[in-house]
Amino acid sequence: MNRSSSLRRAWTTALALTLSLVTGCGYNRLQSQDEQIKAAWAEVLNQYQRRADLVPNLVNTVKGYAEHEKEVLEAVTNARARVGSIQMTPDSANDEQALKRFADAQGELHSALSRLLVVAENYPNLKADASFRDLQAQLEGTENRITVARNRYIQAVQEYNTTVRSFPTNLTARMFGLAVKPSFTVENEKEISTPPKVDFGNK
Repeated sequence: MNRSSSLRRAWTTALALTLSLVTGCGYNRLQSQDEQIKAAWAEVLNQYQRRADLVPNLVNTVKGYAEHEKEVLEAVTNARARVGSIQMTPDSANDEQALKRFADAQGELHSALSRLLVVAENYPNLKADASFRDLQAQLEGTENRITVARNRYIQAVQEYNTTVRSFPTNLTARMFGLAVKPSFTVENEKEISTPPKVDFGNK
C-alpha cells in the first residue's frame, strides 16, 4: 500500500469518526431545534403583522362614530407606528434587547386596542355596525393566534436551550459556537395573553 492510499484511508477514517461523534453528540438535534425556532418565530411575526394590518380599518371605523375620541384613536395609531418601526428578523430574535423592545411595542399596541374597544362600548351605533363587528371578531381571533404562536416559540427556545446546556450536547454546542437563546417574555404576561373582550350585548 502506497503512502497516498494510506493518507486517504486515514482521512476517510478520521472523517467518519468526526461525523459519528457529531451525530452522536446532538449536532443534528441542535440544528433541527434551531430550525424549529426560526419557523416558530416566523409565525409569531406573521400573527403580529396580521394584527397590525387590522388597525387602520378599525381606527377609521371607530372614527366614523366617535371622532371626538381623539386621544384613544391617536394612542392606537401611534402604537401601531412604533410596532412598524421595529424591524425583526430571525437573527434579531437572538438579541435580548431587540426582543424586549419588540415585546414592549407589541404590549403597548395590545393595551391601546383594548382601550379602544372599551370606548366603543359607549357607542351603540358603532357596536351595531357590521364592519366594526367583523373587525372585532378578526382582532379577537388574531389575539388568540398570537398567544398560541408566542407560546410555541417560547417552548421551542426552551427545548433548544435545554439541549445546549445538557451533557454531552453542551460540548457540541460549545464546539460550534451555539449559545443559549433569549426567551420572548412580555410584561404582565397574563394580561397581555388575554384577548381584548368582544361583547356584542346591549348595555
